[in-house]
Amino acid sequence: MQMMLPVLVGVILLVGLFKTFVSDALISSVFTGDPLSDSFFGAALGSVLAGNPVNSYVVGKGLLDMHVGMVGVTAFILTWVTVGLVQLPAEVASLGVRFGVTRAIAAFGLALPLAYLTSWLVNTAL
Repeated sequence: MQMMLPVLVGVILLVGLFKTFVSDALISSVFTGDPLSDSFFGAALGSVLAGNPVNSYVVGKGLLDMHVGMVGVTAFILTWVTVGLVQLPAEVASLGVRFGVTRAIAAFGLALPLAYLTSWLVNTAL
């Protein structure tokens, strides 16, 4: 737990900076409230901005507070943790092109239906 504290503090500070420099209008222009486009844009954004699972709770809460829908937030978090285009070159170098690209495409493709399923489960549980 002590090793995670600096990471979480850093993420909280970054979310604060994100809220300062990225306006609600910009977020609203990307995440329009349409579940289909929100899931795609959330997944695309999460694929590029790779992160670790612990920080996803803080980032997800920040997006929900900015009135992003559950489908968009879930797609973002799933791809943020599983796709990670940032580390794809290292993965390709160590495991091969076929494996790296197949894994990234599969993770992106599965994130979209899982985002809908998660959103449906959360809404029916409430």
